[in-house]
Amino acid sequence: MRVCLMIEGQEDVTWDDWLALARVCEECGLEGLFRSDHYASVFGVAGRGALDAWATLAALAARTERIRLGSLVSPATFRHPSALAKAVVTADHVSGGRVELGLGAGWNETEHAVYGFPFPERSVRLELLAEQLEIVHRQWTEDAFDFQGRHYRLEGCRALPKPVQDPHPPLLVGGSAGRGTLEPAVRWADEYNTLFASVETLRARRRALDAACERGGRDPATLAFSLMTTCVVGADEAELRRRAAGVISATAAGGDAEAFVADHRATGVVGTVEDVVERLAELEAAGVERVFLQHLDHRDTAMVELIGREVVPAV
Repeated sequence: MRVCLMIEGQEDVTWDDWLALARVCEECGLEGLFRSDHYASVFGVAGRGALDAWATLAALAARTERIRLGSLVSPATFRHPSALAKAVVTADHVSGGRVELGLGAGWNETEHAVYGFPFPERSVRLELLAEQLEIVHRQWTEDAFDFQGRHYRLEGCRALPKPVQDPHPPLLVGGSAGRGTLEPAVRWADEYNTLFASVETLRARRRALDAACERGGRDPATLAFSLMTTCVVGADEAELRRRAAGVISATAAGGDAEAFVADHRATGVVGTVEDVVERLAELEAAGVERVFLQHLDHRDTAMVELIGREVVPAV
C-alpha cells in the first residue's frame, strides 16, 4: 500500500505549516504530500486563510527532494485547462518530475459565489471535467492540436515545454464511481480516487471502475484505484482520543472524542497503530492501491511522524 498525506489547505494552513508538513513527510518515508484545492473553509469557519493550491505546490517543489506533490482535487470550475496544464508543468519542472494533478467537477457552491466562479449544474460541471482532462492530457503529450468542445476551443495549441515526467504527470480523477467521472477517467486518467467509503462500498466502486474499463476497451490493471479518507492514529487508546479531540476542534464539528472515533472507524483510517495497519490491509484487499490520509489537525506533525515510523514500514 502506498501512503500519502492529504491536507485541507484552506483551513488556515500557513507557509510555515506547509514547510513543516513537507519536512516530516520527506524524513519519515511517506510517498507524498497532497492538498485540497479550495479558497474558503469547507467547515464554514470564518476567518481562515487559504494559500492558492498550485502556487503552494510549486513552492514546495523547490523546497523538497523526494516526495510527490499534487492536488486532490482541483475543481474544473476554477481554472482554464490550458492555464492549469501550464501551472502543473511548471511545478513538474521545479520538482524534477514529482507532481500529480487531481481533477474533479467541483462541489462547494458557496465558495464559487464568494469568489465569483460560475457554478453550473452538475451535468455541465461533468462536461467541463471531461473536456479539461482531454485538453490537459493532449497539451502535455501532443506536439500541436486543435480542440473544439462545448465549453473550450483551442487552435493550433503547441504548449512548450513539455513535462519532465514521461509520458506526463499522473492524472487523477476524483469521484464516487458514477459514470460522469468514470468514463472520462477511463479515457484520460492514470488513477481514480474516491473518498470516505466503507470496505463494502470500495469493493462496489472498484467493480464499477473495472466495468467502465471493459466498456471503454481499457485494461483495468492500467487504471489505479485510490482512497482519500480521514485519518487519526495514536500509539495507544489515550493518544488516539487526544488526537480525535484535536480534529474535533480543528473542524469545529462538536461532540466528543469517543463518539468521533466510533463514527469514523467504518469509513476512515482511525485507531491505534495496530488497528490502522489492519485497516490498510483490508483496504488493499478491497482493491485500493494508494491511500491519501486526510490529516485534519495539520499542526500535529507528531502524528505524521508516527505514521511514517510505525505504519508505513508495516504496509
